[in-house]
Amino acid sequence: MRLTQISAYLAMLLCCMLISCQPAGQHNQSKPNVVIILSDDQGWGDFSISGNTNIETPNIDKLAGDGAILNNFYVEAVCSPTRAELLTGRYHQRGGVYSTSAGGERLDLDETTIAEVFKQAGYATAACGKWHNGMQPPYHPNSRGFDDYYGFCSGHWGNYFSPMLEHNGAIVKGEGFLVDDLTNHGIEFIEINKDKPFLLYLPYNTPHSPMQVPDKWYKKFENMNLEMRANDAEKENMEFTKAALAMCENIDWNVGRVVKKLEELGIDDNTIVIYFNDNGPNSWRWNGGMKGRKGSTDEGGVRTPLFVKWPAKIKKGLVVEQISSVIDLLPTLSGLAGIDHHIQKPLDGISLEPLLLEENPVWKDRYIFNQWKDRISVRNQKYRLDAEGALFDIENDRGQQFNVSEQLPGIQKELLEAKAVYIYDVVAELPEEDLRAFPIGYPEAKYTQIPARDGIAHGNIKRSNRFPNCSFFTNWTSLDDKVTWEVDVLEEGDFVVTLYYTCPEGDEGSLFQLTVGENSLKGQIETAFDPPLRGMENDRTKKRGESYVKDFKPLKLGVIHLNKGPGQLTLKALEKPGQTVMDVRLLMFERK
Repeated sequence: MRLTQISAYLAMLLCCMLISCQPAGQHNQSKPNVVIILSDDQGWGDFSISGNTNIETPNIDKLAGDGAILNNFYVEAVCSPTRAELLTGRYHQRGGVYSTSAGGERLDLDETTIAEVFKQAGYATAACGKWHNGMQPPYHPNSRGFDDYYGFCSGHWGNYFSPMLEHNGAIVKGEGFLVDDLTNHGIEFIEINKDKPFLLYLPYNTPHSPMQVPDKWYKKFENMNLEMRANDAEKENMEFTKAALAMCENIDWNVGRVVKKLEELGIDDNTIVIYFNDNGPNSWRWNGGMKGRKGSTDEGGVRTPLFVKWPAKIKKGLVVEQISSVIDLLPTLSGLAGIDHHIQKPLDGISLEPLLLEENPVWKDRYIFNQWKDRISVRNQKYRLDAEGALFDIENDRGQQFNVSEQLPGIQKELLEAKAVYIYDVVAELPEEDLRAFPIGYPEAKYTQIPARDGIAHGNIKRSNRFPNCSFFTNWTSLDDKVTWEVDVLEEGDFVVTLYYTCPEGDEGSLFQLTVGENSLKGQIETAFDPPLRGMENDRTKKRGESYVKDFKPLKLGVIHLNKGPGQLTLKALEKPGQTVMDVRLLMFERK
């Protein structure tokens, strides 16, 4: 052999030896995996790493210590806007998100999501948890870049113990406590895709109410004397706080399970794990002395920890003080993964790579805007202009106690002008009226769920709760009553329709009709099914905002032909032999 051939042979032999000696689970994959963990209604102060002695979060604390802490990271004041900004890297108004229910939580279909970016780059993608950016395909997560979806698409759920959920559009029953169940599915996805790059999104549903948590986590807090309290202790509901802290310790345990699985598989070194909250705390409890809570655009309502761990690249113990936002996560994660995102619409976020990877990054000051309804605040590195136009030096006054507008009129004017530009550029993109119907029959999806949440009740019919997300229709007592949905059939076809109902003994026999445009389908309630309401047996607080729930019986109505185009879906009774027709939870359309 020639010398060059011998050298090449030896190099190949050495490479093979290194691969054969590689520990099980170790991979030569160059692209990093990404795990995004998002909690629901957890506050900045609900961690021991934040200084809260009421709680222990060792796994999240270690996640932070093994990576970077972004100390001035901001989200929006409520759930769906934050989630939309995570998905798109753009302010939520640009994507048509303005509410948390009744269709206002839907992310416009011309927006590109982080899952689509990573999927295009060859990643396996999954979401397990609370979606809250649209239910019916193509708003559904399976239509927004996620290969696999397990969880619930609404903004909140009424029961966290083995509840009704969905898996890739099909109705299923959960197994055990919901956050544990979501984590189980996330871990299963990791195991299946351990040998190729993956993006896993774990949007947990706690500590959002209802305040339900297993005894294992609650017993510690039940009789505990909490040392650290809300700024205004009289506003704090101790029963609620204890349940929230127990739910947060359960989250911490599940985060530990995810990290442990990555380590067991030998892929933790090349996996980016991030953790943050979607808004401020959902009650008055200790939150580092900051002003505001969920729903507020002050510091306490929009500041959250962001922890980023990537052992292969990000230095342990890094603390980033520069301000950052949830809109930065798409460009940051795609940049860290070496993905050119090719998004046509301009991003509002910027990549935080220099702050995470460089020793002395060059970084310019910027503005970050927070809005909920008509309340808009502006943050730069040092100051916050609140929704009333007052100015606060956040670096020295995180609690926003001292208005420095009179001392610094120039700074106040600068931030007011920035706010005006934001209103003109960003807020103006949101239409004055939401004309989007609820789609049925997206050609690439098998299932379309039409829940009571999205319907309009007529006559005597009422919702089970004023918050619609997990509600059902009840008090259907007259033949003049009906339920309607504004829908848009995206592609003509035949669909098997299943109704989820309850009906008390003695009221069975009602005949009803489902109509969409010129097409209709009749059904009859032949079997009584009247399970009790559930939820209160698991609640840790005396009152709750969400609807109580119950099991609903599926009734296959048959096949209906739907013509393409907009119209009204109507559910109306034709005969009512008893006192009531039925209670209705949802309709499922399955393309034949």
